[in-house]
Amino acid sequence: MLRFHNNLSGKVENFQPLETGKVKMYVCGPTVWNFAHIGNFRSFTFGDILRRYLKYKGYNVLHVMNLTDVDDRIINEAAKQNISINEMTAPFIVAFWEDIDSLNIERPEVAPRATEHIAEMISIIETLLANGKAYESDGSIYFRISAFPEYGKLSKISFEGNIVGGSERVDTDKYEKEDARDFALWKLVSEEDSASWDAPFGRGRPGWHIECSAMAMKYLGETFDIHGGGIDLQFPHHENEIAQSEGATGKLFAKYWLHGEFLKVDSEKMSKSLGNDFTLRDIINRGFKPLAIRYLLFSVPYDKQLNFTFEGLKGATATIERLQDFKKRLTEANLKNGENAELQEKARGFLNDFESAMDDNLNTSAALAALHNLVRETNSALANETILSNDRDEILKIIEKFDSVFGIFGNSKVEILDSEIEQLIEDRQEARRNRNFARSDEIRDILAEKGIILEDTKDGVRWKRK
Repeated sequence: MLRFHNNLSGKVENFQPLETGKVKMYVCGPTVWNFAHIGNFRSFTFGDILRRYLKYKGYNVLHVMNLTDVDDRIINEAAKQNISINEMTAPFIVAFWEDIDSLNIERPEVAPRATEHIAEMISIIETLLANGKAYESDGSIYFRISAFPEYGKLSKISFEGNIVGGSERVDTDKYEKEDARDFALWKLVSEEDSASWDAPFGRGRPGWHIECSAMAMKYLGETFDIHGGGIDLQFPHHENEIAQSEGATGKLFAKYWLHGEFLKVDSEKMSKSLGNDFTLRDIINRGFKPLAIRYLLFSVPYDKQLNFTFEGLKGATATIERLQDFKKRLTEANLKNGENAELQEKARGFLNDFESAMDDNLNTSAALAALHNLVRETNSALANETILSNDRDEILKIIEKFDSVFGIFGNSKVEILDSEIEQLIEDRQEARRNRNFARSDEIRDILAEKGIILEDTKDGVRWKRK
């Protein structure tokens, strides 16, 4: 039976969804003020592995991942550029989905934007004001932590005394509050501030935490199965989500809480000051393939720290190439008719090992070992000519089952970004100017293989995806 380490209870628990055969899950998405970095994508890849394995187990999955398109960083950057917050975030939303697709991460069923759910946020705040769990101070609205005795049940942090939340988004020193631990639900802003909305309790903008509560409950209901995200969000963000959601409804917010551990770079914390906060595009521009990056990101179980190194990524690249070459050789091998019952039994045993590993709190490291054992056994059979045509069919079906979760055996159409396309088109134009038509045709063929169609028009080259 599928088991998760539930950070809410602090225990490993059998997974039992609220509704038989259906899973409702929410995974915190990006704040679209810049390109997402590789640490973000470790969390999103974890969410994808979770989603895919739930589907593998036969569940109907409703997956929601938000886009935070209003917060102080977005507002400040938009003001610097003298543009609206929508103009500020739009290109980064496009880039995010390109990155998601390139990593072969399945898109969620619902990807709500915070700015489109202000009414839902206001409704929750009105409820909290009415039941005494929120209060107004200098025009802003705060959650009253003292009115929610269970505060801290997720992070297991003791909140004796006035302990501050430890996040730049808590805004501990900007507004007057009853208690330093209280957090903003709604922030008063000036009438001239374009990033603001009217509410019964005054014009302003939402606090960061209320956004996720509103979007999660709108699409998943007041109580849902799984809430996931990076460990950095456990406190204060997820703790505050629980407080305001359960404070408003009186019901359990999410049954299981799963957190992806930190990603380090060369054994150091990722940060701008160290210059190691690589975006996905930074790494691709160094010549690495997205599927190799994907492999590395989930090669260590989600609840264990991952040390990202370029040497490790080179190893992941070699592994992906070997796996894809293995599948190609197996598919094209000239085999005799018949079957080897012992080989097929071993192959099914490796699939059972995979399932046992994934059932154990998504132990992707052990699950990958099962895949590599299958490859080794099959390669041996190929070398010894003990694999027959029916065995190949069975093993390819098993590989497809592995890959329905891992997503690493290749789909070239999701491995190219718009920036790469533009560069290849420019290279092709340069080749044509130099009358290097062989190179020009080669680039066209490369793009066609990746699902890109070129059209030479009087206004220049246009492209579209198949």
